[in-house]
Amino acid sequence: MSDGDRIDWDSAMGEALALAQSASAAGDVPVGALVLDPDGAVLGRGFNHREIAHDPTAHAEILALREAAATRGTWRLDGCTLVVTLEPCAMCAGALLAARIPRLVIGAWDTKAGATGSQWDLVRDARIGAKVEVISGVRAAESSSLLSAFFEGKR
Repeated sequence: MSDGDRIDWDSAMGEALALAQSASAAGDVPVGALVLDPDGAVLGRGFNHREIAHDPTAHAEILALREAAATRGTWRLDGCTLVVTLEPCAMCAGALLAARIPRLVIGAWDTKAGATGSQWDLVRDARIGAKVEVISGVRAAESSSLLSAFFEGKR
């Protein structure tokens, strides 16, 4: 049994969904992310801050990774898991690889810009030595509904 087998992904995604709600309330695309240590303790949290910070790199995943690295005191997040409500883009997939995270848990797929299995699969690309375990579809309907409601409100 791996460390990840002991973690309740539904509960972790519930926290990521709550973070995504915070992004939506701030007028940003509702994406939330957490980094969990091998035992399931939260090391870092993030939600999209692009609009608030006027920063194109302020994605939920990047912010969660930064906080987790600060908490651990190292950029190497070996053994950790990134839990995110929407499939990461190429930038975030690259950051996940750079941090050496071996497991990714996704709510909804991003069929437009996803880079961890839908449009591209950077995290499992043998050409760059990537071997990230991807667990998808965790509370996918809730993640998708949150995104749909946000974009419907923008029209």
